[in-house]
Amino acid sequence: MEIYETEEQQLEAVKRWWKENGQSTIIGLILGIAIILGFNYWKEQKRAQAEQASAFYSELVQSIETEKIDSADKLAEKIKDQYPKTEYASYSQLLLAKLKAQQGDLVSAKSILQNVAAGSNKELSNIAKIRLVRLMLATGEYEKGLELVNSVDPATSASFSGNYDELVGDLYVALDRVDQARSSYQKAIESGYRSPLLQIKIDDLTAPEKAVVPNTEPGK
Repeated sequence: MEIYETEEQQLEAVKRWWKENGQSTIIGLILGIAIILGFNYWKEQKRAQAEQASAFYSELVQSIETEKIDSADKLAEKIKDQYPKTEYASYSQLLLAKLKAQQGDLVSAKSILQNVAAGSNKELSNIAKIRLVRLMLATGEYEKGLELVNSVDPATSASFSGNYDELVGDLYVALDRVDQARSSYQKAIESGYRSPLLQIKIDDLTAPEKAVVPNTEPGK
């Protein structure tokens, strides 16, 4: 009888718990399953989008290599519009900017690079800024180039510091500020940055003026 009463009590306890918590348990279970299924669906969609964007990016590269300019323009815009959350969107814009620059359309190239530079991917943002400064150097916008470099956040550009230092040196050379150019080039070297032309640029700079030695010859 004692066993029967204990089992009876246990059964009643289970019934009370289920009555009090059964609905929330079912809802929680359903929500948990929904979250898992939703997450898996999101991952699958993201993977599918990345694959599609990659395929279009390959077509873009091929179009540029075969000089199909109109096709390249359309593909780059398609990737940007339809797959904006993939890195291929920024990659395609960098390629498009390069193509525009090669065609002499520097205004469009700068505009594209500015958009990429404003993006959330710090690595691609720095690459875009470096290319943008190079365009500014080519078009005589030396002060604007320096302003852009000075606006770069060191915390997000540490791996590109040598590139920036060399570019600053180039801008100072263009501004005929030789001492500052030499210092920037030297800073790039000291940071461990290696560029095929960097040492040549330093060697080509005019050496600092030497002190004039007084003429001590007799009778002079």
